[in-house]
Amino acid sequence: MKRTLIVVLFFMLLVGGGQKEVAASGQAWAVIDADTGRLLEGQNENVRLPIASLTKMWTAFTFIESGKLPKDVIISPQAASAEGSSLYLPQGMMIDSYALLNGLMLRSGNDAARALAEHAGGSMDGFVDLMNEKALLYGLNDTVFTNPSGLHDERHLSTAYETALMLHYAMGNDKFRKIATTENYSYQGKDQAYNWRNKHRLIHSEQTAIAGKTGFTKAAGRTLATYFEKDGKNIIVVTLNDGNDWNTHRNLASKVFSTFDLVTVAKKGVYDILPGVEAELAKPIRLLLKKGEKSKLSNVILIPRGKDEKSTGHWTVSLDNEPLITTEVLIKQ
Repeated sequence: MKRTLIVVLFFMLLVGGGQKEVAASGQAWAVIDADTGRLLEGQNENVRLPIASLTKMWTAFTFIESGKLPKDVIISPQAASAEGSSLYLPQGMMIDSYALLNGLMLRSGNDAARALAEHAGGSMDGFVDLMNEKALLYGLNDTVFTNPSGLHDERHLSTAYETALMLHYAMGNDKFRKIATTENYSYQGKDQAYNWRNKHRLIHSEQTAIAGKTGFTKAAGRTLATYFEKDGKNIIVVTLNDGNDWNTHRNLASKVFSTFDLVTVAKKGVYDILPGVEAELAKPIRLLLKKGEKSKLSNVILIPRGKDEKSTGHWTVSLDNEPLITTEVLIKQ
């Protein structure tokens, strides 16, 4: 069945914003739609703060997308003696990179972070360059990395919102998602055997918490990222410098799940958009919306030039002129 849709055939891109405030200390939190990256709730969400080992989400994502998986990685003297939390990997050990990624995400091993960085980047500094380049590529303009572990450095900062986006983007990678959702991992090497249990307490205790990362330094305080799923709703919660973070995450997730509904804003099907022009939507478009927001949505379909019988267009749904989601549509004319 065809549907008629009134669309505006233009596309506008607004770029703005300046350098965000840098806070030496303070608390911040953000809750985003895990499917679209939209900020749903937040406090000081754009203030730049230390994020500690939440850094390792981007370390894992950068390594996986570097194409160095799966390969054996050697533990260098620098990796074996890395400061902070450790898997206690001996110098000279050869270990599968997939196992290292699990140790990185589940147990927050700084030795794993250093070893992965050296392997993929040629050096730690080379890999940090890759992390920063990827951050800019994904629009994380208020994020700067100086190491792959999250050890304190005055320049090593992000925001609660951009840290939530890190997990949003990384969970789109199937390999990362499998690791991040692992509760327990066992590795049997030639001479060593390891069993790692995910440090993220909510993954073991809350049915709706499926992935995340813990972090702590004296400068950053407790940092936490959690990916929640419930009744088709997917959200990410990030808190920075919150000493009661487990309860904060439970409470924020409960609040957002009760406040936002999963709304189908466009059904799967064929739409008449212009005389003789149709757009076929392969999947329904669903968004997390609060009461009253649906009436503020607008739809824009970008149609490619040319007279091809079939081509690919883009359907964008915006709220108060802010794009929320863009999906491909098949254009027939």
